[in-house]
Amino acid sequence: MPNTLPLERLLARAEAVLGRLEAVLPPPPQSPDWTSAVAFRWRKSNGRGWLQGVRHPHPIRLADLENIDDQKARITANTRQFVAGKTANNVLLTGTRGSGKSSLVKAVLNEYAGKGLRLIEVDKEDLIDLADIVDLLDGRPEKFIIFCDDLSFEAGETAYKALKSVLDGSIAAPPDNVLIYATSNRRHLMPEYFSENLETHRVDDEIHPGETTEEKISLSERFGLWISFYPFSQDDYLSIANHWARQLGVTEVVIAASEREALNWALSRGSRSGRVAWQFARDLAGRQKAERKKAK
Repeated sequence: MPNTLPLERLLARAEAVLGRLEAVLPPPPQSPDWTSAVAFRWRKSNGRGWLQGVRHPHPIRLADLENIDDQKARITANTRQFVAGKTANNVLLTGTRGSGKSSLVKAVLNEYAGKGLRLIEVDKEDLIDLADIVDLLDGRPEKFIIFCDDLSFEAGETAYKALKSVLDGSIAAPPDNVLIYATSNRRHLMPEYFSENLETHRVDDEIHPGETTEEKISLSERFGLWISFYPFSQDDYLSIANHWARQLGVTEVVIAASEREALNWALSRGSRSGRVAWQFARDLAGRQKAERKKAK
């Protein structure tokens, strides 16, 4: 009868090694308490990822967003279809900074949270975990928007491949209850270089872009709906600033007298954006409150 002692020792050592590895390796992601929040963030620490509920989501409403009516209509229609269980598209919102791209996504959540919509914010650095996040959401009764804000990739980054896979390129079909909404200042999400034009070649009368350009275009094309944002005119900027000033309790008399100040505020920042208008309104409201206290 063969001696089994060496084999038993080998198995014991293997079990000990596996025990050490299990202590080091991160555990699989755990499902959160879905009833605790309507918005979540994907957080990571020591290689472990989990969904953390957002206690106080941004309360912005669709009615608060002015001068982007076409953009509101398009994303609202897409989200309404999604929440109703109909087919809908992943959305890429691109354009000038501070024009309301991320605010529009937050407002859509507030509009449809009561109908089962949930939002999960994922940082660009954590896109490699998208497959794990989608697995957590698969089969849930809620509808989930995975939100990637200010998305762009530099040369050499590979996280975009995980995004491409979830959008359209995996062997597994994407769940019906998950869409991706992303904002970016770049239409194609990746930097473009003049040297890439040298890769373009001509076949008869057709022009074919090079492989590098094709790779960049293929990522943005996986978003079925593109929504573009543009710089605001002076009148649009003032309208937005006045709206937020009213929301913050500034009197009409003060608003009317602050037009030149609002324009100088935008000029000093080199932008007439919704974000700059909001910042001016906050400053104006704060100063008015301070003056009221002094008057008392």
